[in-house]
Amino acid sequence: MPGGTTGSTAECAVTFVGTATTLLRLGPFRLLTDPNFVRRGQWIHIGHGIVTRRRTDPAMTIEELPELDAVVLSHLHGDHFDRVATRELDRALPIFTTPHAAGRLHKRGFAESVPMPRWSEWSTTKDGARLTVTSLPARHARGLVGAVAPPVMGTLLDYERPGNRLRLYLSGDTVLHDDLVEIRRRCPDIDLAVVHLGGTRILGHLISMDGQEGAELVELLRPLQALPVHHDDYGLFTSPLSAFQVEVARRGIPGVECVVPGMTLDVPARETA
Repeated sequence: MPGGTTGSTAECAVTFVGTATTLLRLGPFRLLTDPNFVRRGQWIHIGHGIVTRRRTDPAMTIEELPELDAVVLSHLHGDHFDRVATRELDRALPIFTTPHAAGRLHKRGFAESVPMPRWSEWSTTKDGARLTVTSLPARHARGLVGAVAPPVMGTLLDYERPGNRLRLYLSGDTVLHDDLVEIRRRCPDIDLAVVHLGGTRILGHLISMDGQEGAELVELLRPLQALPVHHDDYGLFTSPLSAFQVEVARRGIPGVECVVPGMTLDVPARETA
């Protein structure tokens, strides 16, 4: 299921940088997700004394990014917001994230961090287009590990301009839980789901979806396209992309696109009346 293009000029597109880091082009808007820019072989800390080494290089550096409108951050672990991001990102950028992460980012000097309680919305306009950011249910783990893991959010990005619209879902580092059904009920027409995988485990508990859970989430939400990320980049990731691909094929799930870092997936906007 390989896909994607390079050098895309489409109105809406996702460039995979690595881990859960993507560069989103939504008409005039440019957004970065979960900035992770340490290099292959470097270590990051994900909390509670747990460290892991990166096995891949990001496809670009922060200096190579275009001018950004905002950052979307699912939670504050080192594989989603690392020391390079802390050092090099523009501190005036809005960062949409959990209230937990926003408070800590404020202390690091990111004064425009926007706390997003579950189901809260934020909207802006630019060049005749509108972007709405909505915080969605997510849970980093179940059981005892879930009680001590940091809060996580999924995100819905609604892009609209006269005659076109696009709805993009970012899962964040969630595992399957009952509240995800509410996303399907409230958001039945997702165009692209960016799904965080990896099958990371702590004390035997999943803290990111493995291939089976990722396929089950895509099956639940039924997006037109799905893009798996966050699967082969760190030593703690135990469920490779191939496990997700096998499960998707077994279930007959359509629309799954797999790209390597540096590749861009065009995402067609829907025509509206």
